[in-house]
Amino acid sequence: MALPQHHSCNKPILVTTLSLLILALTKILYPQLYIKFSLTLVVPLAIIYYFFFKSSTSTALPPGHFPFPIFGNWIKVGNDLNHRLLASMAQTYGPVFLLKLGSKNLVVVSDAELATQVLHTQGVEFGSRPRNVVFDIFTGNGQDMVFTVYGDHWRKMRRIMTLPFFTNKVVHNYSNMWEEEMDLVVNDLKKDENVKSKGIVIRKRLQLMLYNIMCRMMFDAKFESQEDPLFIEATRFNSERSRLAQSFEYNYGDFIPLLRPLLRGYLNKCRDLQTRRLAFFNNYYGEISEENVLYIVENINVAAIETTLWSMEWAIAELVNHPHVQHRIRQEISRVLNGEAVKESNLHQLPYLQATVKETLRLHTPIPLLVPHMNLEEAKLGGFTIPRESKVVVNAWWLANNPKWWKNPEEFRPERFLKEEHGTDAAVAGGKVDFRFLPFGVGRRSCPGIILALAILGLVIAKLVTNFELKPPSGTHQIDKRIISHVTLRVVL
Repeated sequence: MALPQHHSCNKPILVTTLSLLILALTKILYPQLYIKFSLTLVVPLAIIYYFFFKSSTSTALPPGHFPFPIFGNWIKVGNDLNHRLLASMAQTYGPVFLLKLGSKNLVVVSDAELATQVLHTQGVEFGSRPRNVVFDIFTGNGQDMVFTVYGDHWRKMRRIMTLPFFTNKVVHNYSNMWEEEMDLVVNDLKKDENVKSKGIVIRKRLQLMLYNIMCRMMFDAKFESQEDPLFIEATRFNSERSRLAQSFEYNYGDFIPLLRPLLRGYLNKCRDLQTRRLAFFNNYYGEISEENVLYIVENINVAAIETTLWSMEWAIAELVNHPHVQHRIRQEISRVLNGEAVKESNLHQLPYLQATVKETLRLHTPIPLLVPHMNLEEAKLGGFTIPRESKVVVNAWWLANNPKWWKNPEEFRPERFLKEEHGTDAAVAGGKVDFRFLPFGVGRRSCPGIILALAILGLVIAKLVTNFELKPPSGTHQIDKRIISHVTLRVVL
C-alpha cells in the first residue's frame, strides 16, 4: 500500500538533513576529504531538493530568493533582517515577498495598499502573532496582550490595558502629573552647571522620568532618583530582557527544530530572568496578583517606556541638528499661547509642534517593522497564497521613507506635514488613515499607547525648547546619530 503523500514528501527533507549532518562531521573529522566529499554530496543533494521544492510548492507563493536546504534564506540574508535590508530586497522581489527561515515562512510587505489589507481589510485573517521559544517564556505562552493570538483572550487583555491607561479621559486626568515629572527634568538640567558646559547623556534622566510617569499611573509610586536601587533593578531587568529577546542565539533552534536541544542553556537563562522579573513586580507592587495582569505590566514596561524613550532621543537629536526647528517651535508657542504654559489640553493648538513629533516618528519609526502578524490559516494577499502560520511583517519604515511617495524622505522637515503631506494623520488622530505613515500600526493590533506617547512626546519637546537652546557637545557642530543611545546634550538658558 502506498504511503500517504505527506510521508513521501518528507523523504527528501530527511535525506537532506542527514546528508548535511554527515557533511559537517566530515569537515570536522576528515578535513582533507571535505572538498571532494562535498562536491559528490552537495550537488546531487541540491538537485534532489530543487525538484522536491518545485514539485511541492504552489506557483502562487510570493516571489523570493530560492532557499537553501534546511537553512532556507539565512545563507543570503544573514542574521540581521533589519528594515533597510528588507527595503532593498523589495526593490528586487516586489511589494510582497517570501523568505524561508529554516522551517518557517517570513512574508515582507512593503506597499501601502497591501499594508491596508494586512492591518485593516484582512485584519482578522492576519490578526494573530507568531510564536517563538523565547517569547513563549517571556509571555507565559501568550498570556500577555501584545503577543497573544487574536481571539477572546486578546480582547480581554486589550480591555484590561486600555481602560486604565490609554483613553482620552485617563490622559487628561494624569496630564498634571506628567508635567510635574517633566518640570523636574527641566529643574535638574538648570541646576547642573556641567550640563551647560560639558553636556549630559540625557537618556538616563528621561528614562527615570518615563518610569516615574508609568509607575505613578500603575502603582501610585515612583523612584527617588537614578541611584534608587529599585530603579537600577527595574532598568536592568528590561535591558536584559531586550538583549535576550533580540539576540540571534535562539533563532537557529526556533526555526530549525532539529537543533532545538542545543538551546537548553539559553532558554534556562530566559526562564530564570522571567521568574526574577515577575517576582520583582509581585514583591514591590503586591496589589498586582493576577498573572495575566503581570504580563500587562511587562508589556507597558517594554513597549510603552522603551519605544517612547527612543523617540525622545531621536527628537532631541534632530532638534539639536536643526536649530531653526527649535526656533520655529518657540515662535509658535509664544504667538499662540501668549505666555500660557504648554499643557496636554492645548497641544492641539500647536500644529508645528505636532508636525515635529510626526516627522520624528516618520524618519525614525520606533518599531520599523511593527510587531509581526501571523495568519492562522492559509490566506490570499496581493494575488499570492500566504501559507498558514506565516510571520508577516509590514515595513512601516519603508512606507514612510520611500522616495516614490515622499519628497526628499531623508530630510528632517516638519513642514512636510503642514504642506505637501498635510493630510497624513496616520493612525494618530483617527478618521481616514494614510497607510504610508504607521508609526503605531493600525487596526485591531495597533499600539493602544498611541494617545499617551504623542502627548508625552509633544510636552517633552515643548518643555525643553521653551526652557533651553539645545546644543551639541562643545567642539562639535552636530550630534552623531549613529550613537543615539549615548547622545550628549548641552543646554543654554
